[in-house]
Amino acid sequence: MLTILGFAMIATFLVLIMMKKMSPIAALVLIPALFCVFVGKGANLGDYVIDGVTSLAPTAAMLMFAIVYFGVMIDVGLFDPIVRGILKFCKADPMRIVVGTAVLAAIVSLDGDGSTTFMITVSAMYPLYKRLKMSLVVMTGVAAMANGVMNTLPWGGPTARAATALKLDASDIFVPMIPALAVGLLGVFVLSYVLGKRERKRLGVLTLDEVLVEEKVEETETVLVGAGSGGSGPGKATGASGSGTDAEDGDEERFQVLDPNRATLRPKLYWFNALLTLTLLTAMIMEWLPIPVLFLLGAALALTVNFPHIPDQKARLAAHADNVLNVSGMVFAAAVFTGVLQGTGMVDHMARWMVDVIPEGMGPHMALVTGVLSLPLTYFMSNDGFYFGVLPVLAEAGAAHGVTPLEMARASLVGQPLHMSSPLVPAVYVLVGMAKVEFGDHTKFVVKWAALTCLIILGAGILFGII
Repeated sequence: MLTILGFAMIATFLVLIMMKKMSPIAALVLIPALFCVFVGKGANLGDYVIDGVTSLAPTAAMLMFAIVYFGVMIDVGLFDPIVRGILKFCKADPMRIVVGTAVLAAIVSLDGDGSTTFMITVSAMYPLYKRLKMSLVVMTGVAAMANGVMNTLPWGGPTARAATALKLDASDIFVPMIPALAVGLLGVFVLSYVLGKRERKRLGVLTLDEVLVEEKVEETETVLVGAGSGGSGPGKATGASGSGTDAEDGDEERFQVLDPNRATLRPKLYWFNALLTLTLLTAMIMEWLPIPVLFLLGAALALTVNFPHIPDQKARLAAHADNVLNVSGMVFAAAVFTGVLQGTGMVDHMARWMVDVIPEGMGPHMALVTGVLSLPLTYFMSNDGFYFGVLPVLAEAGAAHGVTPLEMARASLVGQPLHMSSPLVPAVYVLVGMAKVEFGDHTKFVVKWAALTCLIILGAGILFGII
């Protein structure tokens, strides 16, 4: 019964948000609360929620201060050169922009943190998508898939969990998987090219001059919006016109939503901010301190150095308050979902059921089975639940048929491109929140493409003899 109710709860949640009958926050709170009553454990709901909030509180704190930190870095102009570099490559070609999104997300993912990747990628690419009226779910989908492949890095989380659960060395799991993961990343780039071609066919290819002509039609409205936000918000189009110098450089500046003349720029502190960010990312990779503590310290230092006056600091915090509230609220709502799922025992029963339905004849092929199961299981449960709860059981079944734990561990990584769009992954709410995309729309778009990417990795692993 708990197995059926567990799957029913997840299905109800996904259907309601994809049909836009409920907001994600409301669905994450009310649906598990209702199912908790159905299970007959309504009296324990408070304990389950507190346990879920306690487990996710560090993640929520990390996201809150990470948003503030990277928001300040965007305000002071740290990422403006990235935007200009991508613009020079992409021009106004939707195909190049989508491919550029995948490449940027993959590169930034080297830090091993999905939230950081999504904040930087969306900050750099959102202006281009908005100006060309491109599909924002293409941006979120491509970024999530690229990050999902790169999330298998030893410091990204899943590989370390698999190594810990099966008492293996992380490098023994990851290094042989590199060829298959490279094929998966190449698959994401090819898919980005295809999606970009589709966007190009829908929108056409405009020159920057043509885009600027279209902007002039909305000039009055844009200036009013810019004036209403104090002259520093997105959409202000008065920064680069009338310069009378290099036309292409001026057009590129004006084409950006990030105002090149905004008052928050700190060009004299550029190298300090770059060094601070590099140090922060290094500290994350080297695990010098817990990530929430690093971002808390980083945000405080960035605000103090770049905006020494308290009113300016308050203004920056207020400017990013919407993102902070939306994301942290979503994380705490997700804590209700995960708390009920784990506290009632639903997730354990679901995992055991999935293992029990595997036919006996599939025993020698347990690595393949694990790779396939990693898609739905890592989507419907947290990485901790899968790698520490399900993988050891699967590995034990595989060992009885001569399948090595290393093969099982490698196969377990296959589902990560899909996992990164799971409603139980806090980072995905950063992605859709900053991109202003409905979570349901993102889910409907990305699931099929992410599943295809997972299967490409699995196929490559089998072809190369890795799995």
